[in-house]
Amino acid sequence: MIEVEVKARIESFESMKEKLDNLNAEKVKTEYQEDRYFNSPVVNFVETDEALRIRKTKSEDYENLFITYKGPKLDSKSKTREEVEMKIEDENKCSKIFKNLGFKEVRTVIKNRDYYKIDNFEISLDDIEGLDPYMEIEVVLEDNSDYTKAQENIFKMFEKLGITEGFERTSYLELLENKDKICE
Repeated sequence: MIEVEVKARIESFESMKEKLDNLNAEKVKTEYQEDRYFNSPVVNFVETDEALRIRKTKSEDYENLFITYKGPKLDSKSKTREEVEMKIEDENKCSKIFKNLGFKEVRTVIKNRDYYKIDNFEISLDDIEGLDPYMEIEVVLEDNSDYTKAQENIFKMFEKLGITEGFERTSYLELLENKDKICE
């Protein structure tokens, strides 16, 4: 699948929730997410712009575990990329497999995420430990789809929500790593 995603820094969750309400967005769920990122022993994912993670998600109703691979970004305007994800049973066993194959655990990114739905857009408000608040708007397409129109529509949705700047192509992992380098 192709994940067409654009992310932007936002002023506050409260003002954005109000704007989403004004557009009749449906709040779908609230989720805790814990992402354990790994780097390959063969290629440096920082250089190839790829990602491999184990994601734990929790809400009042469920707890899930996934492995996710994200390919390199496909353009210079967004975070559009191939994403392959599958459910797993045990994060520690999966981590052990990765480590036995030479993968190095890089960092864990923790966030609380509120999901909203408007038409075919999935909108998330993200409270990430160590970062300012962010919003992501995403559309999922079949592999090899032309993502240009979906990307244009995402930017139009941001405009409807009053956001025309502060867009970020860098992952939360990279933002936290860069913040740590500045603080050193």
